[in-house]
Order: sequence, then structure tokens, then C-alpha cells
Amino acid sequence: MTTDGPRAPGTSQGPPVAPAAAGGASPVAAAGGPGNLADRQAGLVAALTSGAPVPEGFDARLVEVARVALLRKRAGEVARAWPALAAAHGRQWRQAFAAWAATRPTQGSLRDGWDMARSLGDAIPPDAAEELAVREAAWIYDGTSPPRPRRFPAIRRRGGRVAVQIAGRVRTVGGPR
Repeated sequence: MTTDGPRAPGTSQGPPVAPAAAGGASPVAAAGGPGNLADRQAGLVAALTSGAPVPEGFDARLVEVARVALLRKRAGEVARAWPALAAAHGRQWRQAFAAWAATRPTQGSLRDGWDMARSLGDAIPPDAAEELAVREAAWIYDGTSPPRPRRFPAIRRRGGRVAVQIAGRVRTVGGPR
């Protein structure tokens, strides 16, 4: 058996235990207690995902770099779930999505795209309007809870397009194609 550092009390196996911080305190205690660490972590997550201020002790420049990368990743995920919405914005998709999502925590790509499409209102491009109408005919989404499939027939109109859902099948009619 090799000895490459202290082990947890009462054990002779497993990974070495990290040495205690200055004064014999654990790293968590040295950071001000578990509540403080949890608060700092929550603050960092909020700064990365919803535009909250960067918590004290973190490099604001590096947090901003990570935040922009996460928004770019989120835009790609939403584009896969909502291809017509992304295509309607063309090369400006990532910038448009990042501007919309900068202060909104993620709800998942399906819900993020749905919320963004709804936020466009009458300015929604025709293909994205059709995509939204189809989703709203097939699914029930109130903007707060996860979407769930519709059980009964539905008709939804968006941007001059009409989507009709009967027996689980959705058809679109009307408007320019």
C-alpha cells in the first residue's frame, strides 16, 4: 500500500483527504460556512444564466466570457428545437436570441423558443408563425409549466397561418407560403 496523503478517519482506502485550510478549518468553513458558499454559488449561476450582478470574489471578465458562451450554446439548442424561428432571423439569430435571453434563466430549449416566438407578437415572420401555430395546436403551454400534449381538437392562428389538430395530427392552412 502506498501513502500519498492522509485518508479519511477510520479508513485505509479511498482517495486522499484534502488538507485543512489555514487554522485547521475546512475549505467550506474558511469560505464563511456552507450557507455563504451556497449563496455564492447561487449568485454565480444567476450571473451566468440570467444577467444578475457578478458576486464578489469572481472575475467579472471571465464570468462575462462564460455567460456569452452559454448564451451561444443556448441559441444553438433553441435553433434545433425551433428551426423556422432561427432561420427567420438568418445570420442574426444568435444576436437576436442572446438579446432576448440575456436576463431570462433557461427553461429548456423548447420553452425558450416558445417564449421567444410568443414575445415577437405580430412581428413574427411567416414561417416562424406557422411553426408556433403548429406547436400551439398540438401542445398546451401556459408559459409557466412544461408543455403537455393536447387531448382534444384545437385550432390556433398565428401570423395569418392556421393550424388545426385533430386526433393527434396537425395540418396548416391559410396565409402565404
